Amino acid sequence: MIFVLSFIIILYCSAIIFLIYGFNKVNTIDYISLKPKKKFSIIVPFRNETENLPILLDGLSKLNYPMELFEVILVDDESEERFQVSDFRFQVSIIKNIRVSNSPKKDAIVTAMQIVKTNWIITTDADCTVNKNWLLTLDNYIQLHDVSMIAGAVTYDCDDSFLHHFQQLDLASLQGATIGSFGIKKGFMCNGANFAYTKSFFQELNGFNGNDEIASGDDVFLLQKAIAQFPEKVHYLKSENNIVITKPLNDWKSLFYQRVRWASKTSSYQSTFGKGLGILVFAGNLCLILGISFCIFGLVSFSNIFLLLILKFSVDAILIYKANHFLNKSKMRYLVLSNLLYPFFSTGVALHSLFGKYEWKGRKF
Repeated sequence: MIFVLSFIIILYCSAIIFLIYGFNKVNTIDYISLKPKKKFSIIVPFRNETENLPILLDGLSKLNYPMELFEVILVDDESEERFQVSDFRFQVSIIKNIRVSNSPKKDAIVTAMQIVKTNWIITTDADCTVNKNWLLTLDNYIQLHDVSMIAGAVTYDCDDSFLHHFQQLDLASLQGATIGSFGIKKGFMCNGANFAYTKSFFQELNGFNGNDEIASGDDVFLLQKAIAQFPEKVHYLKSENNIVITKPLNDWKSLFYQRVRWASKTSSYQSTFGKGLGILVFAGNLCLILGISFCIFGLVSFSNIFLLLILKFSVDAILIYKANHFLNKSKMRYLVLSNLLYPFFSTGVALHSLFGKYEWKGRKF
């Protein structure tokens, strides 16, 4: 029994060490010295975001980028409240989402595609804020690389609560795995709050065709399809100037459903590496829960389970530290408590994503 648990934990730790190696291989790039050339269309799907949208638009108005070189398209997905745009020096359009699939966000992006005036498209979320050099860094990177799709980093703006810092550490682990996978040329994950690609590339990939009945995954499935066909055209931009900041959730139920929504698409991954890593992460966390249970009932010794716990904790902490340091330079808080809770939280999310339903933005999926 302890042999099986140990084997799975060692396999899990080996995979995380491989991701740490990949994380270190991705160079940090922050140059912004080239004259801006590219035009961008920023697509923002939204539903009931009257508090957040003015903050996002205000941030975009302060970008260190020529206002005539970007437009913003807000796609209203059946909001209960009407949002009106103030005057900005850049073009802002509000359009209604045209629903044709089971995925509101994918529909919103496809709807916006009909009116974009540029080749380069960026998707982000209504509750985000951006660095003033966000577009300039993207533009400079595009000028210097033959690229058609770019994934970028996302972090949280946290208060002092345990809930917020738990989310930050969880997101740091996801971002660490994302960057690490690109470093070992096995990219399989990204975040739609900071995702750029050309319209022509989207069309060449046939857009979301093949996964439009899955409610989430406007980012991940498109990325995996792109990497499967044109891996050299897909890059990760690891830049502090390119990090998008979003808001953490304020209650555990919403957090649980959000993570269920994220996890629900894993079984449909096109990436074999992504599927395998997802299974391994689930198995690693489940092993700790089983090990603790066996220990309580006297089936295995406490010392053996404690060693496995320390091994997994140590390897996870290295990846989380590296990612968190890149994302916000802040001190990690509640790391030990979060790592003790995480196996139970993560396993619950994984099981619910397989057998249960979830709620999001007032809808059930």
